[in-house]
Order: sequence, then structure tokens, then C-alpha cells
Amino acid sequence: HLKDTIQLLFQLQSATHGYLGPTTHSELLRLIPQLSSSLSALYSTASHIQTQIPPEIVQYVDEGRNPDIYTREFVELVVKGNQYLKGKGEAFAVFRDLLAEEMRMAWPDMEGEIEEVVGIGDAIRRKEDSKGETEVKRENGGASQ
Repeated sequence: HLKDTIQLLFQLQSATHGYLGPTTHSELLRLIPQLSSSLSALYSTASHIQTQIPPEIVQYVDEGRNPDIYTREFVELVVKGNQYLKGKGEAFAVFRDLLAEEMRMAWPDMEGEIEEVVGIGDAIRRKEDSKGETEVKRENGGASQ
């Protein structure tokens, strides 16, 4: 319904912009009732659609700004935050591996327990990576999967 309404509005705008007298007048008389019924159908359809528009976007538009720019800025902010968190996670994984290596040297008799803890960390990391389809490179040249 929305697409039809927009199309009718475009046709009306084109007809009024290039007004040619009686021919255009009859075209307008034909399009206006169609627009009215299209708007009625759109209104009845809209009441069944659940939408929640964040108040920030409403305020952004009320201030006369373009909501596409808001969306682009929001996406850029989310990407930046994701990159930061990914880097932080990778840094913790490297630290975990370094700490485990130091612990193996300090307490060789606890190597099994250390490997178990590192294995749990690797399993959690693999699970997180599979959601984002990323691969974490380990410092020793291998990659966790």
C-alpha cells in the first residue's frame, strides 16, 4: 500500500508540475480519488503494524536532520565498539596464553590443570568466534577455531 501511495503522489506531483490545461485536469480528477482510497488502505494497514521508533530518531527528525545520517552514524558507532571489544578479547586471550605458559614453567606438576583451564577458555573463545565468524590468531602461530 505504501508503494502505491508513493507512486500516486509522484504522479500527482508530475501532473501538477507540468500542468497542460484540460488534459491534466482530467488526469488530476482521476488520480485524487485513487490517492484517497490508497491513503485509506494505508491507514487501515498501519494500525496492524507494531512499530517502535526510538525517541532519539524522532527528535533527530524534528530538528530537521536526515534520519539516514543518524542510521549511518549509529552503525559506525556500533562497528567502532565491536572492534574495541574484539581487540580487548584478543588481548585477554594472548594474556591467558602467556600466563598459562609462565604457570607451566613455575609449576610443571600442575600442567594438566593449567591445560584444562586454557582448554575451557579456548572452547569459550571458539564459541564466541563462531557467532561472529572470526578467527583469533594465537601468538605461537596457530589459530583457535
